[in-house]
Amino acid sequence: MLLKTFGWSFAVTAIGLVAAVLYGGWTGFGVVAILSILEISLSFDNAVVNAGILKKMSAFWQKIFLTVGVLIAVFGMRLVFPVVIVAISAKIGPIEAVRLALNEKDHYQQLVTDAHPSIAAFGGMFLLMIFLDFIFEDRDIKWLNWLERPLAKLGKVDMLSVCIALVVLLISSMTVATHAHQHGGAHVDKAQTVLISGIAGLITYLVVGGLSGYFENKLEEDEEREHEEEEEAKRTGKKVPAVVMAGKAAFFMFLYLEVLDASFSFDGVIGAFAITNDIVLMALGLGIGAMYVRSLTVYLVRQGTLDDYVYLEHGAHYAIGALSVILLVTIQYEIHEVITGSVGVILIAWSFVSSVIRNKRMAAAEGQGSSGEKSEVSSGV
Repeated sequence: MLLKTFGWSFAVTAIGLVAAVLYGGWTGFGVVAILSILEISLSFDNAVVNAGILKKMSAFWQKIFLTVGVLIAVFGMRLVFPVVIVAISAKIGPIEAVRLALNEKDHYQQLVTDAHPSIAAFGGMFLLMIFLDFIFEDRDIKWLNWLERPLAKLGKVDMLSVCIALVVLLISSMTVATHAHQHGGAHVDKAQTVLISGIAGLITYLVVGGLSGYFENKLEEDEEREHEEEEEAKRTGKKVPAVVMAGKAAFFMFLYLEVLDASFSFDGVIGAFAITNDIVLMALGLGIGAMYVRSLTVYLVRQGTLDDYVYLEHGAHYAIGALSVILLVTIQYEIHEVITGSVGVILIAWSFVSSVIRNKRMAAAEGQGSSGEKSEVSSGV
């Protein structure tokens, strides 16, 4: 079962790591390994969300999502998008960006370094919004109860996450401007670049979130209407074209899943820039991670156990929050790649261990409850 589900992911992992060694030596191997772990960690909640929706779909639409959808996710968002974002930031053509990445690495590295403030501001704001919207939402299950409970109460204030994100962006741009002024006006346009790029990242998040919400609402409306039509058909005896209705609902599910998958993969792509600027290593690491999204989704659907490790989603979002802070800090200061990659892994591991401990406590409590019931029955007899 495990090998059947994760077989392709294991194969892609082996091929990707070998390619990393051939391309960048053991340093390249380490970077790709960190990127893969980071992408898998950030994508776990993506797989959980995908599986929760995918299990409602027919076998045909499941295959469409797990084939066409994965192609879009792997080749579109993980491979093409990093090239596009560098091309836009460095103001060069995509083909030229690929050529420089492969043949003139020093020049390409310089272009990426020059473009880093805009990339970091854009990505930092996008990731920060994901994190803020998560921690300000009131959830039934809380991991760090002492922190998440008061934050959930604060989250009742409208547009709080947007306001906080804009304040953080303003502070970041002012810090850059102050630093430039202290050094005789060097890079005086850098503050403006940070401000504009950060606003663009915020707008992108709001647009993606709006599209996701639209498709989700559309899907719920269609399902409610189809249910009403089915009930009406039962009362009147008329036949309802169930295939058409199921097709419409499934089609909107598919669109909604693609928007969700794009938004989840976007944070992985942006986060990758905090670890490396090498487009080849980035593509290898993110490609491996994207394959595990598919495998995890299939596994969760087949097993039907989405709630085993309830804190993993929290850990993934705290990792996103840490990455957002790191990206914004790297606008002005350098942070070692190992630190950047390790923070996310540590948070995910911590949330996993917390989930296991919670499960053991619940199992022990249930066991004590069962023993108590048996004792009462025995004494009654």
